Amino acid sequence: MAAKPTSTLSTLLGAAFLMATSAIGPGFLTQTTLFTVQLKASFGFVILLSILLDIGVQLNIWRIVIASGQRAPDLANALLPGVGHFLSILIALGGLVFNIGNIAGAGMGLQVLLGMPVAVGAGLSAGLAIVLFLVKDALRAMDQFSKILGLLMIALTLYVVWTAHPPLGVAVEKTFLPDTIDTTAIITLVGGTVGGYITFAGAHRLLEAGMSGPEAIPQTNRGAVTGIAVASVMRILLFLAALGVVMQGLPIDAANPPASMFQQAAGLLGYKLFGLVMWSAAITSVVGSAYTSVTFVRTMHARLNDQTKAVTVGFIALSALIFMLVGNPVTILVAAGALNGMILPVALLILLIAVHRLPFGKTYRHPLWLTLVGVVIMVVMGWMAVRTLSSL
Repeated sequence: MAAKPTSTLSTLLGAAFLMATSAIGPGFLTQTTLFTVQLKASFGFVILLSILLDIGVQLNIWRIVIASGQRAPDLANALLPGVGHFLSILIALGGLVFNIGNIAGAGMGLQVLLGMPVAVGAGLSAGLAIVLFLVKDALRAMDQFSKILGLLMIALTLYVVWTAHPPLGVAVEKTFLPDTIDTTAIITLVGGTVGGYITFAGAHRLLEAGMSGPEAIPQTNRGAVTGIAVASVMRILLFLAALGVVMQGLPIDAANPPASMFQQAAGLLGYKLFGLVMWSAAITSVVGSAYTSVTFVRTMHARLNDQTKAVTVGFIALSALIFMLVGNPVTILVAAGALNGMILPVALLILLIAVHRLPFGKTYRHPLWLTLVGVVIMVVMGWMAVRTLSSL
């Protein structure tokens, strides 16, 4: 009896870190640094508001998936045949584009850390991710991998914050009384943290571990909030490190903002630490993207469901191959962030309709306030998606 809580806690932490490290990728590092340069201490307000929106999205999606005991595409197909396949294609496409950028980021990280060519580092990183999915207990290995590298990224960034000497008083003040409010930054952060496949990573991982039904909602709430908390701690630390550099008047290279920030804060050691943080962020995002995308793809056909490992390996290998052929990781990362931001309102709309229309809603009553929060976020994100598409 005593082992069960430990097992449940380990599962929740594994799901939370899988979601968080899926969010903390190369784009996450770059966006946070750039917005800090642009908004300075007022970026703290953007982070605060985006955290609240992230929690609203994550609680809605995780609760609906776990209460139903079905993956998101199965729920969507139950609502209307074919909708789940449509959602799976969207998620898998967004995950593939994102994964190409993540593999590129892993190669860039190893180039900084070890001096090897980006293509070689990308190939080695993709190979490591593939090996992780081929081990006997792949899901448990994935959980441990995400936890260890997630904690490593936080610890290394905390050191850089210490060397950057950020003005904490100013940061706290402008978090609640900002000089400027940038809605684009808010939407970008929400899309980058819970957009596309990211928010489904932890929810689907809990289902794989056998956690489902209305009775699992309390644990689901804790796991969902913990995932956002881990990603937010990393975001806040990056913000403080960049703010310390910016407020000292030190220049940040626009060609590679996070690398420049780490170097300005801690010299050559900081630059090498950036390489390790970049690689950790990228490789964990490769794992999270591949795992979650395949949980959608495998619902489209019984043979795909029976060959999950092979499909996952193929997904990672295809991502690496496309990067080798196409290159240009910066453009890929920007495109992936925009695509995932557009997918979020569609996925949220489908699940919110499902929770109020499908039979499991009779045994599980989704809170009205949470539905309203989800609708508001869906409308705002949808509006931004339309604006983005119209500007293309």
